[in-house]
Amino acid sequence: MKIALLALLGLMLGALGGAALGIGAGLAWVEIFKTSDFEGYGGMLVFFTFMPLGAMIGGLAGALFFTMMALRDTEIAIEHEPMRRRDN
Repeated sequence: MKIALLALLGLMLGALGGAALGIGAGLAWVEIFKTSDFEGYGGMLVFFTFMPLGAMIGGLAGALFFTMMALRDTEIAIEHEPMRRRDN
């Protein structure tokens, strides 16, 4: 259950981060390649192409990363010794 919840958390965080990076990449694309801004074409390109692609890639990467970290955590779990009582 912990692994599934961490995978969902990674999916959400990765999608948010990927969307932000997608917007940045789209804005860079528009500036570098001098995309036409006639009737908002540049904005539509960024928000309907680059942002969803970034969100999908980021979501998948985040989910895989958090799942791998959760699986690794179960492999190297350290067993703690029980606390000893102190006699005063």
